[in-house]
Amino acid sequence: MMTFLRDTATVFSREFAPARRDPTGLIFEMGQPLLFLFLFGSLLDGAVGSSWQWFVPGILVMMCLTGPMAAGYTLLVELIGGSMERLLVTPLNRTAMLVGRTLKDMLVLLTQTVLIILLAMPMGFELFPAGVVLGLIQLVVFGVGLGSLSFVLAIKSAPGGTLFYIVSQSVLFPLLLLSGVLLPLETAPTWLRVVGQANPVTYVVDAQRALFAGDLLDPSVLYGTAAACAVAAIGLYLGNRAMRRGV
Repeated sequence: MMTFLRDTATVFSREFAPARRDPTGLIFEMGQPLLFLFLFGSLLDGAVGSSWQWFVPGILVMMCLTGPMAAGYTLLVELIGGSMERLLVTPLNRTAMLVGRTLKDMLVLLTQTVLIILLAMPMGFELFPAGVVLGLIQLVVFGVGLGSLSFVLAIKSAPGGTLFYIVSQSVLFPLLLLSGVLLPLETAPTWLRVVGQANPVTYVVDAQRALFAGDLLDPSVLYGTAAACAVAAIGLYLGNRAMRRGV
């Protein structure tokens, strides 16, 4: 266990070093979420009830999708460049490689999430501390699964990388649009609502909105937590197997 924790810390430190040396990159990555927050959120003001309580959780889920799902890109770059092969010949635990990378992405996600919440509060977002904490925990669980799946896709895409770009881009936007992140699905056609119910992100979005509104006992919280845990379990299983088999 101690060896695993040490290896995980080593990988985490290695992955986080670039972000620590150049934190401006983290702010740059928030350009799109901030644009949606200030412009799109203002357009929805009054259109969906308490717009900021409705829209801010959606923005956080969008960040959870675009961040961890793109995490495999860094692994793909290392696979193409050959640096990952040198890492694999070290005695580092393969599972620790996956966990360390995922923890780095989760720390970045949490930092950006806290900043988004702080910026939204002056615009009318009401803070419910218990709901926010539980919501962030759920996002981390969900993000761990997405990040792990992204690593699996990167490994399967090496050495060319074409598969990674095709799948990530073709999956990301349908997941976003069919989850009600930007616009409520209640007003959508029946067939679109049916498709949205098959999207696990939909349940996470609904749970986040309930938690950030302080409604901890809403049934959507249970469904969203189950969806997040299922994605995490599948991602960790597949990611761990891919790492252990090597690349």
